[in-house]
Amino acid sequence: MKIQVLKNSKILVNSANKKFEIHPLWLRERAKTENLVDKNNDQRLYDPSQLNKNLKIKKASMYNGSLDIEFTDGVKFKYEVEDLIYELDKKEPLQKLILWNGKFKKRPIVTFKENIFEEKLMYDVLQDFYKYGFVIFKNVPTEDNYVLKFANSMGTVRPTNFGESFSVKSIPKPNDLAYTSFALTPHTDNPYRKPVPCIQLLHCLENEVNGGLSTLVDGFAVATYLKKKNKDLFKILTQTKVRFRFVDTSTILENWGELIELDENKNIKQVRYSTRLDYVPALEKNKLEKFYKARKLLSNLYASPKFEMRFKLEKGDLIMMDNHRLLHGRTSYDVNEGKRYLKGCYIDHDSTEGKLRYLERKFGLKWKK
Repeated sequence: MKIQVLKNSKILVNSANKKFEIHPLWLRERAKTENLVDKNNDQRLYDPSQLNKNLKIKKASMYNGSLDIEFTDGVKFKYEVEDLIYELDKKEPLQKLILWNGKFKKRPIVTFKENIFEEKLMYDVLQDFYKYGFVIFKNVPTEDNYVLKFANSMGTVRPTNFGESFSVKSIPKPNDLAYTSFALTPHTDNPYRKPVPCIQLLHCLENEVNGGLSTLVDGFAVATYLKKKNKDLFKILTQTKVRFRFVDTSTILENWGELIELDENKNIKQVRYSTRLDYVPALEKNKLEKFYKARKLLSNLYASPKFEMRFKLEKGDLIMMDNHRLLHGRTSYDVNEGKRYLKGCYIDHDSTEGKLRYLERKFGLKWKK
């Protein structure tokens, strides 16, 4: 993509498949002189909807990567051409997804250190997180609620009815099967919430048992595979909203959503799956039979060694995983063998995306695509 200044001061964009003029108002809204935006927060000091609709570019010139423009309302501003191209090309500082299966060996692992959140290394770690949907930090301090300190260094903790954090260990009379020693089949967390928490952090404080292996499944990889194998069954899973419900002595939570949710461009946006919590609507019989067939196939794929990764979380390990993309679970374990104790919490995507953009600005990095 290239930007060109014409003799009549019009600004033209040339790309591989299109050519168009940039509207003067679009450029004027992005002028950042001291009297137009607050220098501390980059917020406008005026209402752009009130700009003169007949505003034009009076003068324009381009030199050494900068675009100098004077508008007919007297405003002058120097734009960085590269910044304009990135916005026009709708690029984001997020890596393209890399789908993986049960044979995936290149796990994104990083050794933790206290100041990592302000280092360029964290930028690289977050790029890996968005590529693979998870990252594992080694040697994280095993203080009881260190997971909250970690999360708040990344962004803001998302509290739930379980509290700001929760303990994953076997307890008497649990209000969730996670707090037992039973095996947990692949699932996403909290599909009954509005909205569903985006990112889960799990910090291993103790793990003395032989079982209790952690499992991960790339839900986007499974959904993509299903779409290739059977478009009809994939379609019904993307068009049928399922009710998810959580109940304990003091809380009832419900939400509806597709097992595979698509965005406006028909790309996979989110997966939801929890066999302990879902209730299928009373559809017409033939449609319901097709849905049950599709759900069974999806369940078999999620549980298949073809897609499931297994590993042991060691003491001091902290896994950060995308709850909208990955399913997680564990194998059963014997409480008589020793302790298995994890602490967890949730944050949302704006925390990690905001951190990524902040580090990009701090280190003068350009987005990788």
